[in-house]
Amino acid sequence: MHDIAIKNGRVHTGRTWEALHVYIKDGHIAALSCHDEPAKTHIDATNRDVLPGLIDPHVHFELDLGDAVSVDDFAGGSHAALHGGITTVIDFLDPTDTIEALKAAHKRRKKQAEKSLVDVRFHATLKAPKCDLEAYVKTVKALGMHSIKVFTTYSESNRRTDDIAIATLLRLTKAYDFTLVVHAERDERIVHDASFTHKDLPISRPEVAEMEAALTLAEMVRATGGRAYMVHTSSGRTVEMLKTRAADLLNKTLFLETCPQYVLFNDERLRDEQGKRFTFAPPLRDEAARKKLLAHADALYAFGTDHCAFHLNDKDKPRLSDIPLGIGGVEFSYAVMNLMVGDNVVNRMSRRVAELFHIDGKGIIATGAVADVAVFDPTPQVVENHHGNADYSVYTGETVSGHFTDVIHHGVVKLRDGKLVLKEDA
Repeated sequence: MHDIAIKNGRVHTGRTWEALHVYIKDGHIAALSCHDEPAKTHIDATNRDVLPGLIDPHVHFELDLGDAVSVDDFAGGSHAALHGGITTVIDFLDPTDTIEALKAAHKRRKKQAEKSLVDVRFHATLKAPKCDLEAYVKTVKALGMHSIKVFTTYSESNRRTDDIAIATLLRLTKAYDFTLVVHAERDERIVHDASFTHKDLPISRPEVAEMEAALTLAEMVRATGGRAYMVHTSSGRTVEMLKTRAADLLNKTLFLETCPQYVLFNDERLRDEQGKRFTFAPPLRDEAARKKLLAHADALYAFGTDHCAFHLNDKDKPRLSDIPLGIGGVEFSYAVMNLMVGDNVVNRMSRRVAELFHIDGKGIIATGAVADVAVFDPTPQVVENHHGNADYSVYTGETVSGHFTDVIHHGVVKLRDGKLVLKEDA
């Protein structure tokens, strides 16, 4: 007898949608079938979509910025993630510049993640390195990580990694089979002005900063033969440029990520006092750039959220330099991207992420795979509330394509009929 039967749904098997029953036993998918088989628990997925548990490759839970800490810790953030059909997140270690600091950061973040309701992986994060880069990479791999994040900006906080070190790391991606994750903005284009308010964020971090850094990154990927993943691509002009000048690299050795906020909103959201709620980096772009992002969605490899939530009082500051940059997103990322891009978002939020970042057995509904499965009701709705710790969400009042009703994680029901299943309820 199976543990769980998910019946009558439209199942995404990785390549196609099929009318199948999904049977789960001992934490794995035991069978996909059109036949009725016995099970202890039944979930009726009639008129619903059955997806692999989604993977968010870009979250910041419990991120300490010094003056503020993101309000979603691993417990609260993972609760919201489950409501977004997400069963795995990839967070980040604190930026480090030595091997000793790397090991300490890994230990500290793993301890914080123990309270997560979903699986947590980490990207190592390097800043202005003071160590042998090959030794650093070897340590990252030994700690079980398969990616290293670098910044091409934030020199003011000593987080920037220069082009020479980035080129070295790109060469090492081939020898050690990891992916270089890059926050790409040209540092020299960033404008720091004490008089700036939130309305000046697009001036402080202009579109050209992203475009120039993206082109430089593409040129380095080509020259080194390395592998890079560019996070939170904010402008369709950036994608359009790369399709013209680096088409041979896209989705092969250069992978682009965007986030739901960039496909749904434009910079008009920043133009009044409510705009403080929409402060993150890179910032929102103009409407033409947003439309181009959607028009060139074929060149986007994956979708993350850059989830980094804060309370309203954290954001309500007169000076831009005092506002922590970041918003929540894990709960609504699929429902937004599905609305804006369509059904082909599934692989970009599951299988592709699993393949690039070495998450074995996940991201696909297939016999023998890990039983991470999410059931989605594709009835459009207006967002009225959210489940993160922050006291607001930028998605409140927005129309999305539906909501997740049931989520199974390693063969255990974690969300049932839209409600979190606690251990004592099981």
